[in-house]
Amino acid sequence: MKEFTQLADLAAERLGGRALEANDDFFAPKENLLKESQPVFIAGKYTSRGKWMDGWESRRRRTPGFDWCLIRLGLPGVIRGVLVDTSFFTGNYPERFSLEGCDLGKGHPYKNEKQRLSSEKTEWVTIFPETPLKGDTWNLFGCGFAQRFTHLRFRIFPDGGVARLRVYGEAVPDLGAIGARREIDLVAVENGGSAVAASDQHYGAPRNLLMPYRAENMGDGWETKRRRGPGHDWVILKLGVPGTIRRVIVDTAHFKGNYPDSCSLEAACVENQIVDATNADSLVWEEVLPNTKLRANHRHVFAKLKHGRTATYARLLIFPDGGVSRLRLIGRPEVAADPAKSLNTFDRLAKQKAIKMLMECCGSRKWAEQMVAYRPFVDATELFAAADKIWSKLEEKDWLEAFRHHPPIGGRHAKAKQSTTASRWSAKEQSAAQKASSATLEALATENQRYAEKFGYVFLICATGKSSEEILSALRRRMPNDRQTELRTAAEEQCKITRLRLEKLLAS
Repeated sequence: MKEFTQLADLAAERLGGRALEANDDFFAPKENLLKESQPVFIAGKYTSRGKWMDGWESRRRRTPGFDWCLIRLGLPGVIRGVLVDTSFFTGNYPERFSLEGCDLGKGHPYKNEKQRLSSEKTEWVTIFPETPLKGDTWNLFGCGFAQRFTHLRFRIFPDGGVARLRVYGEAVPDLGAIGARREIDLVAVENGGSAVAASDQHYGAPRNLLMPYRAENMGDGWETKRRRGPGHDWVILKLGVPGTIRRVIVDTAHFKGNYPDSCSLEAACVENQIVDATNADSLVWEEVLPNTKLRANHRHVFAKLKHGRTATYARLLIFPDGGVSRLRLIGRPEVAADPAKSLNTFDRLAKQKAIKMLMECCGSRKWAEQMVAYRPFVDATELFAAADKIWSKLEEKDWLEAFRHHPPIGGRHAKAKQSTTASRWSAKEQSAAQKASSATLEALATENQRYAEKFGYVFLICATGKSSEEILSALRRRMPNDRQTELRTAAEEQCKITRLRLEKLLAS
């Protein structure tokens, strides 16, 4: 089975998917396409129009052309693959199919949708061109589109029947609406959450954990087979929206003789990295919920958690095995702002407030004052260019003033007082270095002291993503520099740090 089938079916009827319109459904109605149940065949069952079929079936076409069906996705999102299920259609399946998608926008994508879908102004994107199909088969096709879709146009050539259409992908919610809410279910499928990997899913798929509706029965949850040896089962979930987990809800509804004895939850923050079963153990997992006893057929709400940092992935561990129907991770979302809107807001700030905000990015007051005087900025590119230009023309005393706002690598306190935001940014930038061995940290402290005695200011390097060993190597490599060479090098590193912090400012 393809990996994308582990994702949610964005067109599922229970998630709000609808077959809106079809040019022909003479033998079997279009609504059958999106039914959640598996198709069935009943021998000898007929209607007044012909053989009863569990799917969408058009009449035999006697003219050139194709048949079509318009579909509303229950969850607008990114499509990773589709299943065109022709089960039980043997002499009456289509030879080919094609699939197109469009995005009617956020807010009210379903308002006047039929009129908008038929409009020439609506831009349809080809997801799958005309593609051959096989009869009585699960026809699986993967795709790599990063575009969000709200509606699909499904075409069959020239006519025939399709039992089910599954549209696997990840929901792309309206982040503007989410950002305005104090708490959401960070891992909910409607908020973009998805199952990444699991130790076992013998009886039920992990994606069921994230569904918005209550489980109907045991088959509507995640359940593993009986473990006959040591160990435990687990599932890794990608949060749809990064955030801080405040409450964990573990629902064992319908699981009575097969619920887990206990569970725990871990979280990790990973940026720009695809996580799967092969690399999950290499992540830095923080315990959110310690190993806790569970009850049968019960909705557990855990509010006393170990408060961690922002999470992008979660790992639920169940001991030793069993079934869980639903998992909710209620927390505060951290949604990046629209940079254009943030820049517009910054341009309208009072002078002193804008200067204070800029000094969180760079501790030179003269630099901040000149940046504020430069306003308004056309876009982020002009903002970054102005920051570099103004910084390059400052005097040495201004550079040194900025340097004093940085703590030494491996240290916590700068010579000049930092704001809470700047302190948090410094800690995050040095997070990799803080994980060093005691010997490396001791060497860093010694070399930092030597550097400060020689040059008169803190060793400065853009530490984001750098290990303690890389930083220590750079420090030792730069130690022989004369003062002017090293001053320019440190100023270039400050410029890099400023750029990263300006990006964070626009995203906050």
